[in-house]
Amino acid sequence: MRLLSVENLSKSYAEKTLFEGISFSITDNERIGIIGVNGTGKSTLLKIIAGAEEADQGEITHSKGYTISYLPQQPEFSIGNTVLDQVFQGNTPLLRLLKEYEEAMIQIEKEPMSTANQERLYDLQQKMDAANAWEANSNAKAVLSKLGITDFSQDVMELSGGQKKRVALAQSLIEVPDLLILDEPTNHLDYDTIKWLEDYLSKYNGALLVVTHDRYFLDRVTNRIIELDEGNLYTYTGNYSSFLEAKALRIEQEQASELKRQNLYRRELAWIRRGAKARTTKQKARIQRFEEIENGKKTVNTEALDISVGGSRLGKKVVELKNVSKSFNGTKILEDVNILIKPGDRIGIVGQNGSGKSTLLNIIAGRIPADEGEIEIGQTVKLAYYTQESMDMDVNKRMIEYIKETAEMIHTLDGKMISAAQMLERFLFPMHTHGTPIRKLSGGERRRLYLLKIIMGEPNVLLLDEPTNDLDTQTLTVLEDYLDEFPGVVITVSHDRYFLDKVTDQLLVFGEGHKITTFFGDYSDYLEKNTAEAAQAVQKGKVEKSSSQEAPKQKKKKLSYKDQLEWDEIEGKIEAQEEKVAALVKEIEAAGSDYQKAQQAMDEHAKESDVLDQLMERWAELSEMVSE
Repeated sequence: MRLLSVENLSKSYAEKTLFEGISFSITDNERIGIIGVNGTGKSTLLKIIAGAEEADQGEITHSKGYTISYLPQQPEFSIGNTVLDQVFQGNTPLLRLLKEYEEAMIQIEKEPMSTANQERLYDLQQKMDAANAWEANSNAKAVLSKLGITDFSQDVMELSGGQKKRVALAQSLIEVPDLLILDEPTNHLDYDTIKWLEDYLSKYNGALLVVTHDRYFLDRVTNRIIELDEGNLYTYTGNYSSFLEAKALRIEQEQASELKRQNLYRRELAWIRRGAKARTTKQKARIQRFEEIENGKKTVNTEALDISVGGSRLGKKVVELKNVSKSFNGTKILEDVNILIKPGDRIGIVGQNGSGKSTLLNIIAGRIPADEGEIEIGQTVKLAYYTQESMDMDVNKRMIEYIKETAEMIHTLDGKMISAAQMLERFLFPMHTHGTPIRKLSGGERRRLYLLKIIMGEPNVLLLDEPTNDLDTQTLTVLEDYLDEFPGVVITVSHDRYFLDKVTDQLLVFGEGHKITTFFGDYSDYLEKNTAEAAQAVQKGKVEKSSSQEAPKQKKKKLSYKDQLEWDEIEGKIEAQEEKVAALVKEIEAAGSDYQKAQQAMDEHAKESDVLDQLMERWAELSEMVSE
């Protein structure tokens, strides 16, 4: 068994303790998700295990020859590297061999195939065989292609931020280590790529340690959850759904225990205040007991992020786009876009990266002009735009100063007035931290602070560009609840399926050829519809193929009494069988990391699909008789 053990690990930054004396182990095939509020040290813990940072105390031990691959949130890239160079960055001998072979092939193309060149080529091929370089090279290109990177010779520094993250992810995946550590791997990935990554990790033989805000991904990939909470570590068996149930039970038990302790504390305090003299051994023991209870005083953390902020009144007219087009460097991004946004709309924008989703938000927000068309904004619209970059954040300012730039007092949904300092506390920034410079906050804490500033403006139209990136699951849950109660309009670009399901009730789908279609329903409804249509197309192809492969013409039979009965019932049977197959598909997806359950469902799915095929073939035979 390959094993990594973490013993009594502690880490602090200045006066802030991230975690203290935590211990756990990682064994073969464990899929561990790490959860915690931003700033609790999730990414720091990953860095320490990966060897990118040192702990203050504690020890990490592992089996001999144990290998670790690490994808950080902000990967670093070497200047001058091509995409393929970067992917093989961690394997210098292999990279050197691949480059030498590439250079040799270029040289041979320029010159006649001399004996020296033949010998050199043969020698290199032998080395490539010995190093398994052919397979490694092929595997790297396959993984990059699945992640949407197809130009392997492109300079890595010319890539966008999202493309760079994909290259770094490919670099981590192809190394096939004993422990794969991924920090926010789904950022900048679309649905198809995330689905591919889920499937890839389900077949991965090593252990996995992952931090992610994508709760569907967490639910389907993990079989164990580690929670960091106020410096402590809690571990739960199962996926994200199991964690939610187990944590609710733990908090309930802790609250009951704390209530008993408080009652005991009150009784002891009343006895001490009566002025009892500590003369007897019994009295001295009771005073000592009181001191122990007082010193052990504990507050169970049930604090939830509260963002019940009001919004400004919104009139009947919100936003309308008429024949809007936009190009960049001669490349058309948006073409003849017509969208009417109404009061109360909850719109999710989905599509491939680079299809123009963020461009649309920027045009609505007035940050970039359209090349053609009209954008009409209602007079009562008070728009707030949560961007991916947090461009207006001065990291040298203190938190309280930054928030007060927007407002010192705001209205809540219930009509009360609260101060900027109170709002910071509601956002889990304690009073003693309000003077902290923003530069000292973690990336996730900065995003939470930025979200607070956006909401402090009391907008009635919210534009959200990938709001789930770098926010912890607790913040996301409460943000979703807030948006559910928000009286205005919400328009969000997101790849987070869970977030879209909870927040939106219609989608703008960016497709090929600059086509934008509207779908009424949540994201899961949309995916289910696409899956059903794809299945119907495949089935239609089977029926057409079956019809085209008919035997040489013979005199067709007429329906017998038995055939007629079968014909009357077969469409109902096909419909019922299709429902059974569709239900098994959902069962496979719901199985997540429960491989035994998933395998059983897959076996059953294959069996029922065969039955469906047989019914369709029989339907084709009977339909020919009917049409005769």
